[in-house]
Amino acid sequence: MKELIGKKLGMTRVFGDEGQAIPVSVIEAGPCVVVAKRTIEKDGYEALQIGFGTKRKKLFTKPELGCFEKAGVEPVRHLREISYDADMNVGDEIKVDIFAKGERVDVTGISRGLGFQGVMKRHGFSGSQTTHGQSDRRRAPGSIGQSSNPSRVFKGIRMAGKMGRDRVTVLNLEVVSIIEDQHLLLVRGAVPGKKGTLVRVRLSNRAR
Repeated sequence: MKELIGKKLGMTRVFGDEGQAIPVSVIEAGPCVVVAKRTIEKDGYEALQIGFGTKRKKLFTKPELGCFEKAGVEPVRHLREISYDADMNVGDEIKVDIFAKGERVDVTGISRGLGFQGVMKRHGFSGSQTTHGQSDRRRAPGSIGQSSNPSRVFKGIRMAGKMGRDRVTVLNLEVVSIIEDQHLLLVRGAVPGKKGTLVRVRLSNRAR
């Protein structure tokens, strides 16, 4: 399983062999260092704990610094567990060159947070009529239940509320280009989140 974590840098475009413009998302993918190794004998499952990114050393807690010191690696900002099928050990690095041009990947991230939104923006409601004395119902949801029976609001009613900041996975994105010396992965189309969002990139097992 090819998988690593990275950071969304934004979107741009590149030009194909025939001169067509291809919209791409630019991801700083790795390098990710192996911080710990989970085994069936000790943990009951197999996985690799990998780290990505840096921050000032004084922002780490003492237990965190102790874990990194025990593993013999430099402190990293983000830690995630991934499945693996390769023989890797603590201290090894996973770089963007594990992917190849033309492969398909799935990208997981946290979508942009849009705050509290009404039903028209959140669910696409059309709004109420503006005639016959209606002055403050133009963007209202309308009736959300019955008065006498069952005298409650059913679960799942589409209403105003928090929009965005959800875990989203975009499937089957094509790897357009790889810039190894800058650890950049260019994939066709959009990926979740805003600029700087932490994303998880793995080889897709779905074929179009």
